[in-house]
Amino acid sequence: MPTAPQTTDELYEALQANQRRPYGRTRTVTAEELVDAAERFEETLPLVRALLELQEAYTYGSEPRKSPVVFARLLTLFDEQPDAFDENLRHLVFWRFKWVAAALRALPEIPLTSLRQWLTEMSERYEKAGLGLQPYYGQAYRLAAHVGEDEALAFELWAGRTRTRLSDCEACEIGERALYHLAAGDDERALGTWEPVLAGKESCQEEPARSIAHALLPLLRAGHTDRARELHLAGYRGCRRNPSMPGEVGRHLEFCALTGNEARGLELLAENRNLFDEVDSPLELLDFLTGVEVLLRRVEQLGHGELPAAGFPGRTWTVGGLRAEVHGRADDLAARFDARNGTTAHTERRSTRLDRAPLLEALELTLRTRHLDEVAPAAPVVTPAARTAPDLPEPLPELIARARALDERGHPDARACWTELRTRVTARGYMHPDEPAVGPLARLRADLLADEASRLGEREDFTGAAALYEEAAGLYDDAGTPAHAALARAHALLATAEIPPRTSAPAGSGIPPQGPAEGADDTPAEVAALTAAHAAMVRLHAESSGLAPYQEARLLRLRATALGLRLQASGSDGHVAAVLDEIGLLHDFATRHDVPGQIAGALILRASTFAISGDLPAAVAETDGLLDRLNAHGPAWHLPRALGLRARLRLGAQDAEGAHADLGEALRLAADWPADAVDTARLHGDLAEACRRLGRPDEALRHLTRSAELNLRRGDRFDAYCAYSSAATLSLDLGRVEDCIALLDSLLAEPDVAAGEPNDRLVAQLRLTRARALRAGEDLKAATAEFLALAAESAGWDDDPGSHAVIAAETAVLLAEADEFGRAREAADQALAAHARDPRHEALSNCLRELARLQARQQGADGLAGALAFLADADRVADGARTAGYEAHGRSLDSALAYEYGRVHAYADAYEEALAALEKALALLGEPGPDSDRAGEWAECVRFAAAMEGIYLERPAPALARLDAAVSRLTALGHTDETEPLTSLADRLRDEE
Repeated sequence: MPTAPQTTDELYEALQANQRRPYGRTRTVTAEELVDAAERFEETLPLVRALLELQEAYTYGSEPRKSPVVFARLLTLFDEQPDAFDENLRHLVFWRFKWVAAALRALPEIPLTSLRQWLTEMSERYEKAGLGLQPYYGQAYRLAAHVGEDEALAFELWAGRTRTRLSDCEACEIGERALYHLAAGDDERALGTWEPVLAGKESCQEEPARSIAHALLPLLRAGHTDRARELHLAGYRGCRRNPSMPGEVGRHLEFCALTGNEARGLELLAENRNLFDEVDSPLELLDFLTGVEVLLRRVEQLGHGELPAAGFPGRTWTVGGLRAEVHGRADDLAARFDARNGTTAHTERRSTRLDRAPLLEALELTLRTRHLDEVAPAAPVVTPAARTAPDLPEPLPELIARARALDERGHPDARACWTELRTRVTARGYMHPDEPAVGPLARLRADLLADEASRLGEREDFTGAAALYEEAAGLYDDAGTPAHAALARAHALLATAEIPPRTSAPAGSGIPPQGPAEGADDTPAEVAALTAAHAAMVRLHAESSGLAPYQEARLLRLRATALGLRLQASGSDGHVAAVLDEIGLLHDFATRHDVPGQIAGALILRASTFAISGDLPAAVAETDGLLDRLNAHGPAWHLPRALGLRARLRLGAQDAEGAHADLGEALRLAADWPADAVDTARLHGDLAEACRRLGRPDEALRHLTRSAELNLRRGDRFDAYCAYSSAATLSLDLGRVEDCIALLDSLLAEPDVAAGEPNDRLVAQLRLTRARALRAGEDLKAATAEFLALAAESAGWDDDPGSHAVIAAETAVLLAEADEFGRAREAADQALAAHARDPRHEALSNCLRELARLQARQQGADGLAGALAFLADADRVADGARTAGYEAHGRSLDSALAYEYGRVHAYADAYEEALAALEKALALLGEPGPDSDRAGEWAECVRFAAAMEGIYLERPAPALARLDAAVSRLTALGHTDETEPLTSLADRLRDEE
């Protein structure tokens, strides 16, 4: 706290500010400082309020040892100065007797007699104050359940009594009754008791998160796996990292361990590593550690005891090491409680949890299914394992010969041979064969470097690829194979040209660059680099002699590729002819010398060129011819790629059905080849788009997550995160809010994502989608905090002010929903300023209209001026859209604005103005036709105008005439569904007449 409050008003403001903080050390330390400040005032009330805040911070910050001490001070003040306590403060004092009872139970060093003495004092004070004893019997039952003696009698004495104002809330009492039935082995009755809480009908600060954690395993045992999954996702979010709910976190870890989700369990454990240090309640810590041990024990049983695990601070842990540490500490805690209580209840309950066998072999909990093999941090896999590994010859000369022969043909099995050779060559004691056919060691090392460079190029590590190709060229020179050296240098030229200029994201990522670099003549740097690379390749080709046909064809392919990439970068029609000329040279040469792989390559390049230049019919025809040739003459490994290309063309031509068929066949054929021979991740991504267009969103979601998984396996983390981002957005669109949040939480916890390494804009997109999901899940506090943070960050995106406009506008709406209209106005002004630089007409108009609606609805006539100011801004946005020729994807901006003017005036009781605005909206919409998609909007305007006219302005006759005419019009056009609200209003008006 920067400065101590100097007045009681400042103290109360500081207390209110502290109450808005999450429970934890920051809130607790501030509360302690505020008690010190309150003691300097003469009045008692400031100290009482500060002590109440401090006790709450200790209670929910998991520091039970300190809570009773603070309450003792409160009780002394209450006894000595009862007049300082109004009815509300008196209620809080009696309420918190229960908090102290819970704190004392949580401390094994407190004797059982002291716990019972405290309950006796609670009972006596309640009786003296004329308060009902149901809360006392509730605490007596909890003590009996804790000790493990006389639970049934204590339960009946409590549960059979009438609730009082000091009873725990309905949700908490439901949870306690359900736990009693669960401990008795009656899962069905426990779940039935829990239902109002699990269904969200009863809730409080701790519920339903607390009950959900305990209900997960009973739900599984009862066969309700889908509901258990849904509740795990929702319930975990309610307790994660919360020092007052560590036991509930432990039960979510246990749930993961018993459903085949051990990897997710370790992920959640890492997310809650703070609990090892922050939980000071021995009872809560025992519950948490037991759940942790269930997870770690299961991971160790599966043979992964050496995996890293998050644990107690001060050292690094493996699963096995942490399990042993947790086991010792938890056993000691259980023994201490049992010794204090004179029973064996805690040891027995702990043993029951530890001995529980998995309930399901595998339950898919999230969209991102992970396995223990993927948990250990490792370098990206350079060579994915082949689906069917080729038989590799044992003798080294034969293996070298086979690798080179396959490489000449471009056969996918060459990769497996080079991998095996790399293993043998780098092994200690390697002896290179002294055979002329094999050649010197320098040539073999060059071959291996060229293969490695090719893999780096596929992962878009062009800098690394260029360096390895150059190194390979030097070794080929040393080996006396200049033709190979020339080809390696050509590869290096292309890789160097593909090194991205100053950008914030790889090309094609969809994330705005931070400013493209340009050459001296204002030519984009990428275009200039590719032009120079092509010219250098042409010179290199002219200067090289002794090229074998496959080498010359490959060099021609590199030349054509350079020009194709230049066309893609520039989008210039003037670059098309040069690409087609180079492709013609390649095709003619490959045909003349019968190089099948390069014939196919030429046809693929030609089809791609037509597609880039916008000639889709020519591209489709070229692809059809390519597929005919591949089916007739091969090589067959090009078929999946060609089918994928045609599928993308069909998507461009709005033929989603045809694209779906091609992509399905491509994936089927890809299974015949090694995993790295076909970009199956892209095929799954394209198939997701086809499914989305065909109205199969669940299937699309499966393909998106599969695409992401495949990209991760081959080390393409950026593409993987992009696919996961699309999956999160789609799941949110489908209403699967908890799936969306769980997926994004998992991604944002990745070390490279947390550090912003993949791309700062991609990370921002993940956070933005999560913020929208939090809002959809009605966690408005968390959503607003994330939106505010994103709005502050995006304000610095000078290269992308449009995105800041959208984020700031959405932030403004959330602030308005929280009645913070001043801050909402500030955020809206930021959005408008960014919109002026990079227009987002529809998004801004929608948000400004919503801001106006919220202010008018919540403030009535007092908020009319502010609401109209928002609508005036929306009017200017609509004018700008009209000037720019922008057409909205949804409602017309002008008619929607007129309707909102009507609604805002209606909220402010300005009914004539509302009716005039609605008349304008109807005029802008025009009467609907038989195929009009505006019939619903038109009918709503008619209904609203008739309501203004007939109900609020008390002119039923014209209102009924309006309604009857509209019903007749809509009925004649076949829009019968839209007539129902109009008919209902007309009936109401006639009844009132």
